[in-house]
Amino acid sequence: MSELSLYRKYRPETFKDVLGQDHVIKVLQGALKEGHPAHAYLFVGTRGIGKTSIARILATELGASPRDIYEMDAASNTGVDNVRQLREEASVLPFESKRKVYIIDEVHMLSKGAFNAFLKLLEEPPEHVIFILATTELEKVPDTIQSRCQVFTFKKPTEKVLGEMVTKIAKAEGFTLEKASAELIALLADGSFRDALSVLQKILASSPDKKVSIEEAILVTGAPRLELVQRVISDLSKGTSEDALSAIGEAVTDNADMAVFARLLLQRLRTLLMLRYAPKLGKELASDMADSDREFLETLAKDTTSKINAETLRKCILASVEIHRASISQLPLELAVMELTTPQV
Repeated sequence: MSELSLYRKYRPETFKDVLGQDHVIKVLQGALKEGHPAHAYLFVGTRGIGKTSIARILATELGASPRDIYEMDAASNTGVDNVRQLREEASVLPFESKRKVYIIDEVHMLSKGAFNAFLKLLEEPPEHVIFILATTELEKVPDTIQSRCQVFTFKKPTEKVLGEMVTKIAKAEGFTLEKASAELIALLADGSFRDALSVLQKILASSPDKKVSIEEAILVTGAPRLELVQRVISDLSKGTSEDALSAIGEAVTDNADMAVFARLLLQRLRTLLMLRYAPKLGKELASDMADSDREFLETLAKDTTSKINAETLRKCILASVEIHRASISQLPLELAVMELTTPQV
């Protein structure tokens, strides 16, 4: 494998390469085609979903050469003096392009004084300058700044999109990724392209035979064993708790992340219920799972004596929320199992 990080190696270089942001790309391409770009853009979205990558692509499409594209991290340049310096630099004509493009990341980190100074620059920008701002926290960007920008909200990629991406990139690197391994990576990435590729790189770097099984992915990432998740589901289906609680305890002993355990549990409970009530959607949700995992859920979905229902999913959702603020991370799941398997008086 190349020493270059996968995220940098496979960073999209054209709009065609961008995944999951069609609603943004379509509008930007339309404005470029008409020749009427805005003087300022504001890209909003969670970390690692391509805001900076698309900003770079847009800057290039606007005709700015690398020498006329400037990137600034607002987290490290938060003061009024930084913005004043930016204003002086912006007034200088481009080196070799029609336009100069400034990409300002984490713009919400600017101080109040810096925002006020920047507002003056946005109100009367030099004709040759275009600003592309990016933020993960829109509520911290003053309305006066937002109103002077074209605002684009980026979507989190779905687990399916992330799974397909890591499978494709693993293949390009000469590896075979089991579907269940791709599913696990997508789940751990939590909607971030960058995190998905970071997890993938860690797994590929540890693979001895270029064939990444789900067991190998679990071992490298520290994710809970799927067998433990299945034991919880099986016990909930029977309306019993002893083995479910034992499985949760084993996951803790394995140092598994309880938040990840809960997400794996929720994903499978949802798929099980969809297989029962909306088979077409359920089969689609189960298509990326390992064969044994899919067959396990399909069998339970057909079991007319199963105790798993909408209330099971609801209580597990509440438990997953509580995990993040519980002093004993496994306790919310344990309580949910107890409540779901205790006969109602």
